[in-house]
Amino acid sequence: MLIAFKSKSSPEVLMYQEHAQRILDLLHKNPTRGVITAAEAAQALSILEHEVAESKLHPETDVEHDIHAHEQEEGETREHAQAQRVGFSARAFPLLEMLRTAKAENEHIIWGI
Repeated sequence: MLIAFKSKSSPEVLMYQEHAQRILDLLHKNPTRGVITAAEAAQALSILEHEVAESKLHPETDVEHDIHAHEQEEGETREHAQAQRVGFSARAFPLLEMLRTAKAENEHIIWGI
């Protein structure tokens, strides 16, 4: 299922629910429907930036959270398989940018509506 994050301050961000789930869990938000108010944006941004920093410090554990982690295929080198993985920081980047803009422009972010 796709989640469409919307804000007046930036273009829509689409994420698969299983990728957005980790972000929404960190923010204590429901994946079905919700809002990050302009007042909550700074705190949400701080939480997500901290989690991105932690995931970069420990990339080996970052893959454990990714249910779609790229597995090494027959004939593929281990290095190539690891390079194909998409980490938390890359998945969170579009929403982080939306949060930065929403915070700067004092706008809400909504989904499921």
